[in-house]
Amino acid sequence: MEEIEAGALYLVATPIGNLADISYRAVHILQNVDLIAAEDTRKSAVLLNHYNIKNRITSYHSYNIKKETPRLVRRLLDGESVALISDAGTPGISDPGYNLVKECTEKDIRIIPIPGASAMLAAITASGLRTQKFVFEGFLPQKKGRKTRLEKLADEERTIVIYESPHRINKTVRQISEYWGDRPCVMAREITKKFEEFYKGRLTDLLQYLETKKIKGEIVLIIQGKI
Repeated sequence: MEEIEAGALYLVATPIGNLADISYRAVHILQNVDLIAAEDTRKSAVLLNHYNIKNRITSYHSYNIKKETPRLVRRLLDGESVALISDAGTPGISDPGYNLVKECTEKDIRIIPIPGASAMLAAITASGLRTQKFVFEGFLPQKKGRKTRLEKLADEERTIVIYESPHRINKTVRQISEYWGDRPCVMAREITKKFEEFYKGRLTDLLQYLETKKIKGEIVLIIQGKI
């Protein structure tokens, strides 16, 4: 296996559900870096314990990025190796990891991606909608700017991929259908887990379905672009 580079930030993709979805390389990196920075240390402990990874771990999340970003950068500049992991999937995608990557880029710190699971890619490749070109929106604005964003995306011709939480999915689907019309869509949730589901239909069909069922698990919503 490769030697760990001193002063390097490793962006390590972790499973999005099924703990088997991790590479040998990722496990090796997590076992041998000087420090692991995790979005939620309790959630990450499940994965680390599963692979018997005993290493130093610190929290790095949206509530402490102002304090922890410079601290981690100092460690890296001092020659320590750090592995950044999110709660699930690839760090830096709709999570605080972007802030650390940005600072490291400005300080010319070496950044090494360790690829792996991604809910976005898993969902869109299995959706049956066009994958030649797509746009990833992450989470839509919750209040300020939401209406403006929905209006702007109404004319987007590429397939649109959105992340959403279970308690907001009904509202989001309803608003999207109002602004964009009744388009083909796919709702993917619990990807790689026991109750994995891909609901395929139109936005109005999905809304009716959601009104009859209590949805759990993080959701990826894929909507056909404007034709």
